[in-house]
Amino acid sequence: MSPDNSKKANDARRAFLQTIPVASAAASSVLGSELCANVAGSDRIKVGLIGAGGRGCGALVNNLMASDRATFVAVADVFADKLDGTGPRGSGLPTVRKQLEKYGRSQQMDVPQSRVFSGLEAYKQVVDESDLVCIAAPPGFRPMHFEYAVSRGKHVFMEKPVCVDARGFNQVIESAAQADAKGLKVVVGLQRHYEDVYLKAFDKVHKDGLLGDLLGGQCYWNSGRPWVIERKEGWSEMEYQLRNWYHFAWLSGDHNVEQHVHNIDVMNWFLSGDKQQGGHPVSAQGSGGRGVNVPPETGQIFDHHFVEYRYDGSMSNAIVNSQARQATGAWRHIGEEIIGTEARLVMHGARSFIEDRNGEILWNYRKPRSGMASPYQIEHDELHRAIVDDIPKNDAIYSARSSLTGVLGRLATYTGQVVEWDKAVKSNFNLMPEDLSLDRNPDAMPDADGSYALPIPGKTELPWA
Repeated sequence: MSPDNSKKANDARRAFLQTIPVASAAASSVLGSELCANVAGSDRIKVGLIGAGGRGCGALVNNLMASDRATFVAVADVFADKLDGTGPRGSGLPTVRKQLEKYGRSQQMDVPQSRVFSGLEAYKQVVDESDLVCIAAPPGFRPMHFEYAVSRGKHVFMEKPVCVDARGFNQVIESAAQADAKGLKVVVGLQRHYEDVYLKAFDKVHKDGLLGDLLGGQCYWNSGRPWVIERKEGWSEMEYQLRNWYHFAWLSGDHNVEQHVHNIDVMNWFLSGDKQQGGHPVSAQGSGGRGVNVPPETGQIFDHHFVEYRYDGSMSNAIVNSQARQATGAWRHIGEEIIGTEARLVMHGARSFIEDRNGEILWNYRKPRSGMASPYQIEHDELHRAIVDDIPKNDAIYSARSSLTGVLGRLATYTGQVVEWDKAVKSNFNLMPEDLSLDRNPDAMPDADGSYALPIPGKTELPWA
């Protein structure tokens, strides 16, 4: 079922899921062997959460809403105060409990204190307690969390991006192959793949051929600067960076990876025409930096990136220009544009349209304001449907390619060099510290004034140079 279905159809699907005894003998011939082994003798799917921030808690609630058979059984975060909701920026178990109460689903939460885990290794305990794991810790950790979940035979929902370096990319690709071999189901939070407006637009491009031959396009994530958590006395440098993970490349990938991956993914997806595998550029070059409106003690990421991605003949030798900017008072725009020989496709929010060279509108679509499920919900509905019906489902390959495309752009803006895809993948370069502990200093340390050094294009070298 696709996001083209009406709300009535989505409700019918949920009702169907709720009638199936997930671990019954009758179901065992339909379900994947891994799930049957994990939930044998039970009528529920045990769901665990890794990363109790706002996005993680939101994804978990969506997952539980997808099926009455799903039960939240275990949770982990590096910091205990994130779990009880007393830490900076709140969230945690109180947020989940409140949301489930709102929707009348309190019975789907069964998390005693014995299954509330904290620390850098706590993710393993959640995986071991669960049948399906929602992975939403900072992106730098996702390859290792995904690898462990797959090694233990668990189905996975993980947020985007799925890697911030080449080693993480290669790790995810390998784990994705293992997931397929085990019959595990994997969904990634690149929700545009589940969004009605994008799916309709894709068909207009690749089934109806309204654009002609594809030449390239533009994509944008121009917005404001995100949250910052003030440093507190007693925190180690590692704790400060983990709590402010968005502002450090080894944890977030920089904002052109962490957020802009959505738009980059659309370009790879539409230009390749491949919904399952996606595509990727062969090279990237660009420019970027940080303006004076961002205090140097905030972190090490840029506030603007402009990248030119070039694709090879298998993707029409297309050229894509990518903008990612964070600046208060500047033009805000999030969207994508695909250029063809006959027309162009513009996608922005709930609306898409195609116009020809003369400005005539060939197709115009706006998502209905009501009566249609959110793509944030649909992606979890589809994950549970794949588990119950044992339908092949693995978003990890195209998600890894789109994540590394963003990484390629970051390397280009940091160094000022042309960055080649094959060399980056082969280098297997790694940003994650080998020894992870709260009392270990990360590689990026502030100077005596508390400021972080920024990459300098023309001086900063590629990791494999």
